[in-house]
Amino acid sequence: MALPIGVMTVYAALAVWGVLLARGLKQRSFRAFLLFGVGLMLFLNIGYVVNGVPHAIASFIGIYDVLMNIGLGTAPEAAAVATCPENSCTTWGDRFVNHPAWGTAFYDRFTNGPALRSNLLIGHIVLNSVVFVLMHVQLFRPGYGPAKSTHRLLGRVSFICLTLSLICAVWLASEHGAVPEYGGVLAQYGFYSMAAFVYGCAIMMIVAIRSGDVSRHRVWAIRFIGSMWGAFWLFRVVLFVVDPLLRNTEALAILIVIWGAAPGGIVIAELARRKWDRPAARDAASELPAE
Repeated sequence: MALPIGVMTVYAALAVWGVLLARGLKQRSFRAFLLFGVGLMLFLNIGYVVNGVPHAIASFIGIYDVLMNIGLGTAPEAAAVATCPENSCTTWGDRFVNHPAWGTAFYDRFTNGPALRSNLLIGHIVLNSVVFVLMHVQLFRPGYGPAKSTHRLLGRVSFICLTLSLICAVWLASEHGAVPEYGGVLAQYGFYSMAAFVYGCAIMMIVAIRSGDVSRHRVWAIRFIGSMWGAFWLFRVVLFVVDPLLRNTEALAILIVIWGAAPGGIVIAELARRKWDRPAARDAASELPAE
């Protein structure tokens, strides 16, 4: 049986991304790491538009199947593991018949659910992708000098897209209370909290710039970027690691990332910002006149 090209491409990309992270830590420059992450995000998200929701979800589940199946027999032996009819919820064919339970529920809900549900998912993915790209354009081109008007325009477009994206996301999350594989009501309110962290940072970013506090605006902008990276990448990467480790407890792994991804991203971004700003603060202090 041929290996799934999409999944193998993601694995190869993750290996390259790991090298870029190590290089960034060594050189203290993360531009290449961030841009590669944006590109990989687009590769994953475009699949929902180009290949359709069922195939994109099956490919997404296939990323998690490899580690989830280590040590398992042919039948599910763990609370957070399930099968799906005709094994159609993965791009691995019959190679792996056990899948994360949240994954089989994810596939079933959007393959056999109403069209509105899939449309909301596509809307969220497309709009979130626009925000993800624009926030990095603004990050690398701050709103100073001639870039000020462009920065402001991109910020307004980004905020509109973010608002619409989160409406789609919260709408979808309102149905999660009835999905035990996600964690039921805990998952529902966990996704609400994720949306609140992301939108709260965006609101504070706007409040700061409207009051003329450019420094505070920058602080909240970095936190907002952290929340977005957390909600997308920290969510997926941490789940990839903890899912097989916690497969004996239903929905525990998915609940950990639902509740922890966005605030975790904010914390990481804030710690990085303070580290970046520390040399600048020391330089500014050294230029003060002696008393």
